[in-house]
Amino acid sequence: MSRRVLIVGLALVLGISLEAVSQKHKESERTKTRRALVEMEHAFAKAAAMKGTRDAFIEFLADDGIVFQPGPVNGKKFWTDRERRKGSLSWEPEYADVSRAGDLGWTTGPWEFRPNGPSDKPVAFGEYFTIWKKQNDGSWKAVLDRGVSTDKFYATKLLQFPTNDEASDLKAKANVALLRQKLMKLETDFSAAATKKGTVKAFDAYLAEDVRMLRADLAPALGKQRVLEVISSRLGTLSWQPTMADVSTSGDLGYTYGTFEFKSRGVLVEHGSYVRVWKKLGRAWQVVMDVASPDPAR
Repeated sequence: MSRRVLIVGLALVLGISLEAVSQKHKESERTKTRRALVEMEHAFAKAAAMKGTRDAFIEFLADDGIVFQPGPVNGKKFWTDRERRKGSLSWEPEYADVSRAGDLGWTTGPWEFRPNGPSDKPVAFGEYFTIWKKQNDGSWKAVLDRGVSTDKFYATKLLQFPTNDEASDLKAKANVALLRQKLMKLETDFSAAATKKGTVKAFDAYLAEDVRMLRADLAPALGKQRVLEVISSRLGTLSWQPTMADVSTSGDLGYTYGTFEFKSRGVLVEHGSYVRVWKKLGRAWQVVMDVASPDPAR
């Protein structure tokens, strides 16, 4: 009896299809890609510790990568124009995800800043968020980096990956241009729903169950229920305007960014920028990451 016949026979006896066996193998490949992305983030943080924050960002940012100061600017130009400083910025990834094609991913976790180097006491804390994209040479580069400051250090020391997963598909080829337009429209519809139906109802309709949210001076909000609690704690009207979108070649993971306004009783209270990660779960696009912060008061 050949090995293939034996495997087929065992699969039938156990009630497991060959497709399911193959699916499990593909999912493990996706997990390996996530771990590779986490290792890239660790290399980024190590470079910052060894070479300094400025040189690390210049090395790991894509040529068209952006950072927020407070709005989006070219990251390499921003860091190249900035003088080297002795302060030490350190961070640790606690969550990561990648597209089915393995060409787009994101990481997030806590950061600390020490003004006089790694041995100094940290004086500032926050949560970072980085979007990574595979380049033509196969390397990962950061295409977007931003974060928020928090009142203290929130670290779990745990690395997590999504549970609502699908198998890798390196051969998938979506119409990226069309999907970029779709995400822009989703953002516009989302904002219109927030204005018409209320912020909480709109977010309830568009958020994934395992969504994560970063806001200044708060612990990361994990899960849909907690995110809705944070949103409902502020009375007012939230609206936004998307300015950019990108999507993976497998058409299942994308991100958007733009500007937002928060008004209370018709008075503008905040203006700032936001970034969201969208993931296709089943047939629906849902928000799995939401980061926003207001511009500094003038």
